[in-house]
Amino acid sequence: MQHIFYSSDDACMIQKFKKYSTTNRLVLLGIILGVLFGIFLPHLALKQQVIGQIFISFLKMIVVPLVFSSIYVSIVGLGNLQSLKEIGLKTVFLYILTTALAVLAAIAAMNMVPIGEVVSAEGLEYAKASEVAPFSFSGMILSFIPANIFNALANGSMMQIILFSALFGVASLHLKQERQLLMLEFFSAVTNAMLTMAEWVIKLTPIGVFSLISYVIAEQGVEIILGLWKYVLMVIAVLVFHAIVTLPAVLAFFGRINPYRYLIDIREALIMAFSTASSTATLPVSMRVVEEVGGVDEKNASFVLPLGATVSMDGTAAYLTVAVLYISHLAGVDLTLSEQLVLGLTVVALSVGVAALPSASLVMMVVILNQLGLAVEYIAVIIAVDRILDMARTSINVTSDLVVVKIIDQLQKIKKSNV
Repeated sequence: MQHIFYSSDDACMIQKFKKYSTTNRLVLLGIILGVLFGIFLPHLALKQQVIGQIFISFLKMIVVPLVFSSIYVSIVGLGNLQSLKEIGLKTVFLYILTTALAVLAAIAAMNMVPIGEVVSAEGLEYAKASEVAPFSFSGMILSFIPANIFNALANGSMMQIILFSALFGVASLHLKQERQLLMLEFFSAVTNAMLTMAEWVIKLTPIGVFSLISYVIAEQGVEIILGLWKYVLMVIAVLVFHAIVTLPAVLAFFGRINPYRYLIDIREALIMAFSTASSTATLPVSMRVVEEVGGVDEKNASFVLPLGATVSMDGTAAYLTVAVLYISHLAGVDLTLSEQLVLGLTVVALSVGVAALPSASLVMMVVILNQLGLAVEYIAVIIAVDRILDMARTSINVTSDLVVVKIIDQLQKIKKSNV
């Protein structure tokens, strides 16, 4: 008779898989019930919005100290600037690569199935577009730099927080060894405490998801979605293709692992991203899940994921590409292939550049439409389904983050094994 022995680590991992599997089932049940509740009892669904808002607030409450401490710990933990340079360049390259592939998928899809019939812009109005300040390169660069770090922390300005914590970590590498260790221990404790709090909040996920989904369905109405079904279907088709084909291919090529097994293991973070429509709010869950069941080292997760939650915008870039090409069809303007490729380059550049600006997606949309000479009023046609599509594209943004962090983790492990 063959006996199989499990180590304490194996038993702990099995227990974690069981825990997240149970939560996933409850979350999926929450989504289904939320959809039904929003359709059949919309008045009640609108009134209970506060439950979902409380859930989001709990998640966002953790984010700022978690990002600050985790970025600091990851940089100081690397021990030297050379290691930081290597992992930083690899991370940025992979984020740009996945975003570019998402844009190319969107361009290809819109050329194969060119949806959108000509509609006059007369009578259309989208007042919010006029609130967007004129875009400038200098303004974008300045938005990265915190004039007052305490103000940035209070406002949750993620790019500014990341920049300051990174510089703070690099400066700490110049301290005496004993002081480095003292600060490293302190911020490591802060990170672990925040992740423990995140685990508490995760237990509320099924209730929070039920509330958020039911409110969105009740507010948007199924009729609006049906009215723009071709556009909605195109955006979702591109996002799904990127999620189940492009990103797994990138993970398999660079990470040398079974991508689908990994994505199934960390699916709770993806469900959370879809429900909350916020990469930032999902960050504590992503970090906890990717470390506990994704097998990613804490140092790598601490550096890659906070950066990704801010600058990685695969889903947003794909959505914007489809949206702009759809609007061009509504306006009766046929963009040449070269113009579409320029559009793609613009989207990729802006997806990283405007991350620190308020209403980044809207800023990108207005900038691109102005660049192409298309009326921004056409945004009014598609804005009705933006909330639903925001949930989908946020889920893809987070999927990209989790793919990149796994690749970085695999590359770092391969490097260590070869030393």
